[in-house]
Amino acid sequence: VQLVETGGGLVQAGGSLKLSCAASGRTFSTYNMGWFRQAPGKQREFVAGIKWSVGNIDYADSVKGRFTISRDNAKNTVYLQMNSLKPEDTAVYYCAAESRPLIGSNWYLETWWDYWGQGTQVTVSS
Repeated sequence: VQLVETGGGLVQAGGSLKLSCAASGRTFSTYNMGWFRQAPGKQREFVAGIKWSVGNIDYADSVKGRFTISRDNAKNTVYLQMNSLKPEDTAVYYCAAESRPLIGSNWYLETWWDYWGQGTQVTVSS
């Protein structure tokens, strides 16, 4: 599986951005998908995840109520709608994919995911 993120950019605090992650492969619908982010000097952290069977979604506490993850299996694409952006949301955002069944909260762990995109920069100015 190859993943390509787009949609990053520079936005003022309070603004919105929508990230997209296009995946290759015919079995996209069977993959769990996630978004992580990494700010300078910090570890990569879980942002949101969506199971292959749509309906199971989870978010980091820091983005709940502001970010929305969704997927379009017909387009092999997962999205991250980011609203009410804050300067602390500034980071490189990565898309991730994993075919194994989700057990518990494994998807919070960076090491659980097998496939990664190259990342897209999101910068929120104050």
